Amino acid sequence: MTAVLTVAALAAGYGLGRWRPWLRLGDWANWQLRFHLNRWTSRPRQAALFGLLLATDPAHTMRAWRRRNEPSRPLAPAMRFRPTEEEQ
Repeated sequence: MTAVLTVAALAAGYGLGRWRPWLRLGDWANWQLRFHLNRWTSRPRQAALFGLLLATDPAHTMRAWRRRNEPSRPLAPAMRFRPTEEEQ
């Protein structure tokens, strides 16, 4: 009986690992926070979604939250092209 339960637990863990429900749930919560903010959205809903995002992807959520007010990176310098023989 113990062997059957062990095999069932391993199969369930493998299935959940392949299905990745936490990753999908985190992506959904992130999408809800980013693209569904309207005037009817309440603070408790945002807090619940942020909590869900924090539970599903804590490292990226905290990094994004800490850096939310940082200025954007400067643009790369323009590309330079060597003059061709015709332009010289």
